[in-house]
Amino acid sequence: MFARTITRVPRFYRGLATHANIQGNTSIPAALHLKTGQSFKGRSFGAPCSVFGETVFSTSITSYTESMTDPSYRGQILVFTTPLIGNYGVPHNRTSVDSQDVGVVLESESIQCAGVVVADVAEKYSHHAAAESLAAWALPKAASPSADASLSPPNPEEYWDPTKENLVAQASTKTPYELNPSGDVKIAVLDFGAKANILRSLVRRGAAVTVLPWDYDFNTIRDKYDGLFLSNGPGDPAHCMPAALHLRRTLREWDRPIFGICMGHQVIGMAAGLDAYRMTFGNRGHNQPVLALASSGSIRAGRVYVTSQNHQYALRLQDPFPEGWEPFFINCNDSSVEGIKSTTESGKKVWGVQFHPESAGGPLDTIEASAL
Repeated sequence: MFARTITRVPRFYRGLATHANIQGNTSIPAALHLKTGQSFKGRSFGAPCSVFGETVFSTSITSYTESMTDPSYRGQILVFTTPLIGNYGVPHNRTSVDSQDVGVVLESESIQCAGVVVADVAEKYSHHAAAESLAAWALPKAASPSADASLSPPNPEEYWDPTKENLVAQASTKTPYELNPSGDVKIAVLDFGAKANILRSLVRRGAAVTVLPWDYDFNTIRDKYDGLFLSNGPGDPAHCMPAALHLRRTLREWDRPIFGICMGHQVIGMAAGLDAYRMTFGNRGHNQPVLALASSGSIRAGRVYVTSQNHQYALRLQDPFPEGWEPFFINCNDSSVEGIKSTTESGKKVWGVQFHPESAGGPLDTIEASAL
């Protein structure tokens, strides 16, 4: 005969999480007003101010600090679809400037997005590198706080139109600067709003990097360099036509490697003769599948790669493609162009991808693409 013994297991509580000092009273009402007429009520946290911005979403489940400091999100109100945000806090954002680092831990020195919308902001955070909570980081709110929340929505003409501003000019460096000058390969970077991890990835691969303003005429100094990199950046690529025209001459006269991502990819496409257009739905998140249409380096035609993306614009797919060019990647969800490359017959060594091959954050499927 067996006797059933019931043992009461003590309930363990997680006691290592730090209470987030939520700045302001989270019971303060807030409102998110859309130009299409809808309004959404919520609670406010962060800096006590109202903002205008382009409302976009991200399906990424990690790296909220990297997303918020990514210059590609400049001027945008970022809606995180992940239910809980802020649970691992925010790290100190300073590091050395040497052959391994570029001065910041995150993607820029400060928050770039106009605000954020979250389902639940963590009131406790826990991470060995955390220095403060998300709320204490003083991010601009994604909504109208306190008394503003009860006001009528703005008139349609009062809403901010991101297509009218050159956000790239705002995000780009104003003067050239160097990183890891003793590196053994010299790379010039056209800065359209470069993430720090782009520069970090280059210097960690031994490159001496010179970062140039977005509209700098690279042709005046191109023979000093072994390659050219065109970075990511925010906004409408139509504002970058001066850079595309400079690049058109570079493509015609220069035979060294050129690689562009995100905005840089679109600038390469415009220089090659392709049109860029605003997508009905942009691609943002760490789970965008792309199909390789051609092989190059570690990339194999016919394979699907999962990528990190943040873009509202894309290059238009056309048939025939401009002479000397071919599609490189296509999005498996919406069939948008995710990459282009020069053909073997052209004799050029040029690649462009719409995604971020070095992630930060995101999957590492295409990490070797950054070494094409």
